[in-house]
Amino acid sequence: MTLPAGSDLPPARRYDVALLDLDGVVYLGPAGVPGAADALAAARAAGMRLAFVTNNASRTPEAVADLLRAVGVEADPGEVVTSAQAACHVLADRLRPGAAVLVVGGEGLRREAELRGFTLVESAEDAPAAVVQGFGPEVGWRDLAEAAVAVRRGAWFVATNLDPTVPSARGPLPGNGSLVAAVRTASGVEPTSTGKPDPAMHRESVQRSQARDPLVVGDRLDTDIEGACRVGCDSLLVLTGVTTPADLLAAPPPQRPTYVSGGVDGLLTSHPAPLVDEAGRASCGGWTVTRETGGLTLAGHGDHLDALRALCAAAWAGGGTLVRADGEAAGEALARLGLAEERRFIPAP
Repeated sequence: MTLPAGSDLPPARRYDVALLDLDGVVYLGPAGVPGAADALAAARAAGMRLAFVTNNASRTPEAVADLLRAVGVEADPGEVVTSAQAACHVLADRLRPGAAVLVVGGEGLRREAELRGFTLVESAEDAPAAVVQGFGPEVGWRDLAEAAVAVRRGAWFVATNLDPTVPSARGPLPGNGSLVAAVRTASGVEPTSTGKPDPAMHRESVQRSQARDPLVVGDRLDTDIEGACRVGCDSLLVLTGVTTPADLLAAPPPQRPTYVSGGVDGLLTSHPAPLVDEAGRASCGGWTVTRETGGLTLAGHGDHLDALRALCAAAWAGGGTLVRADGEAAGEALARLGLAEERRFIPAP
């Protein structure tokens, strides 16, 4: 049974490097996540180093650093790790120097392929040894068509990541996984994916940041958190991106974070550990969650994140349930978490 963990020390003082996802964690589109810049500056002041790790392969590290600085976050290009870097590292491990590679994606991916010494080609008629595909807003039908033809002819198909969406201020938008699906469908070939949650991305991040005891910080269960779980790395889920409290309660064991926080300010605070007794009753802070016929009942008072930790412990220890509130404070906590009383079904893991 996996439960949320606790830490008396703030993570910024416990781990040497935060491996930070960007979209939905530090910024949303061109705007910074409220409070993120100040929290990251405080984490640096506490002695924690930062690495900015993104599955988005469209931007160069310099462009990512510029964007971070534009939203108030101190950043150097050397602190940025992209899925383009991980993908081209994997390509370089297998292909000969100078091999022809068809790049479908943005400037960040093209630049990394050039740095690895590949010969970039534009057409399937150039007989590329590999097709590497990453997110790029400018990717169009002709790009996907050339990739599909090349893959059908035997080119190694590599995807920087398979995220179906990218977050934005307008809500989720089609991500690289959605575009890769077009090539997969047209070619009948499954790609090799190198971004999160693949361990190749974690290895790239650890190698470039020289982390000894890193903490993965992200907003997605199926990439950030699952990637950390695959390599046995602790993780912090933040609720500023795509994952909701309801998603978290329903998370299967391979996607359960070590810690949970409203935002990256969770690097600066201690994290109380929920406890589960022999009767299956979970508690955290001033909250208690009991299992009754048909559901979980939350009672008590205190921080709504402690309520979420207790609910996670109870849901992960049991199975499919409805969530109910016992008392006004519990109702307010469930409302803040977006868990409408008597309406939210939590699927069994």
